[in-house]
Amino acid sequence: MFDPLLENPEFATAMFFILGALLGSFANVVIYRLPAEKSVVRPRSSCQSCGQMIPWHDNIPIVSWFLRGGRCRFCKARFSFRYPVVELLTACLFAVCFAIDGWSWSLLEHLLFIWALVVCTFIDFDHMILPDEFTLSGIVIGLVGAALNPERSFLDALGGFLLGGGFLWFMAWLYYALTGNEGMGGGDIKLLGWIGAVLGAMAVPYVILVSAVTGSIIGLALAVGQKRGLKTVIPYGPYLALGAVSYIFGGWTLAQQYWGFFLPN
Repeated sequence: MFDPLLENPEFATAMFFILGALLGSFANVVIYRLPAEKSVVRPRSSCQSCGQMIPWHDNIPIVSWFLRGGRCRFCKARFSFRYPVVELLTACLFAVCFAIDGWSWSLLEHLLFIWALVVCTFIDFDHMILPDEFTLSGIVIGLVGAALNPERSFLDALGGFLLGGGFLWFMAWLYYALTGNEGMGGGDIKLLGWIGAVLGAMAVPYVILVSAVTGSIIGLALAVGQKRGLKTVIPYGPYLALGAVSYIFGGWTLAQQYWGFFLPN
């Protein structure tokens, strides 16, 4: 039954693409409902304009949005283009993750981690918050996963958690001590601790560098475009998530080279 998945990498990659699309559809539900403190299980998805339940054939990830022209079957109200974007993004990330990890213990951890990062990214974009349901539970799951996964080290995961969370906590404390203002939310601190718990201590400097560079570039672009200067506020979580995903997708080789300059052995 599972021979095609085990023996045909292309077929398996396609299956993970489909799995990612399905979980991307669920991610859309969580992104909308969790900040509103609504159940992510019930009721079924419905049109926010007319209240009609969306039929299953209008809820096929990616495909249905384009077949319906992004509109409700009943009242013709527009559905956000974000829905297929999140589904396609998650599908592509799952396929690439399998192509890189192959059949390994880390694959399951990385897929769960990537899905959760997608959810947190879009919630942070919308509400400037990173839910504790993900960050705190992610830290616990990351540490437990390191204890159970023979491909990882628990001490490395613990060190990553302490280094990641501790670094941002110190930076937030220092900024507040110097300016009297809060420059970074507690959610970002917990997110980097979560990233360290899953990816290990070596990933933390890499993720900080990537997130700082990309966040600065986009922040400056928004500041110029919105003409608000240094008063422009952007969520930092999405750039931490970008750094974490890029680390999984090959950034770890750059991190190894970086550390190799200081710790040759």
